[in-house]
Amino acid sequence: MLSKILRVGRVAEPAPPLPGGVPLRRELTGSVQVRCVDAGSCNGCEIEIGQAFGPVYDADRYGARLVASPRHADVLAVTGPVTRNMATALRRTLNATPEPRLVVAVGDCAIDCGEFAGGPGVQGPVDSVVPVDIAVPGCPPAPEAIVAALRRVTGR
Repeated sequence: MLSKILRVGRVAEPAPPLPGGVPLRRELTGSVQVRCVDAGSCNGCEIEIGQAFGPVYDADRYGARLVASPRHADVLAVTGPVTRNMATALRRTLNATPEPRLVVAVGDCAIDCGEFAGGPGVQGPVDSVVPVDIAVPGCPPAPEAIVAALRRVTGR
């Protein structure tokens, strides 16, 4: 088995070039802890986030790690339009996250409510409830786009 590991090497996507764009606040350097918050999505973005942290795209190699508590997080990755029932919970989650912190809106629904726009239970997009630092478009966004956004945060 060891000889096969040495022969095959690392089975992961090659690192894409570091994404450009508007520079972020540089309070966050090095590795970051990411807390995912589903504010009312269809679960498509969560599947792609899982792929971004899986063995193929391996966001861990760029210094991003998923955590279970907002008290340990540096970044909130919010998916879906914010429903009326989740607006207060999202604000509380943001308040529980220590400064400095960033919010990443993942997917079209988080950016502009997507297919759920105008629904009776929809409060609005994420930026209508909490300030958003990075938006990752797509329905659902590709794991490469999610990793690129996290690389912008970590600077790696």
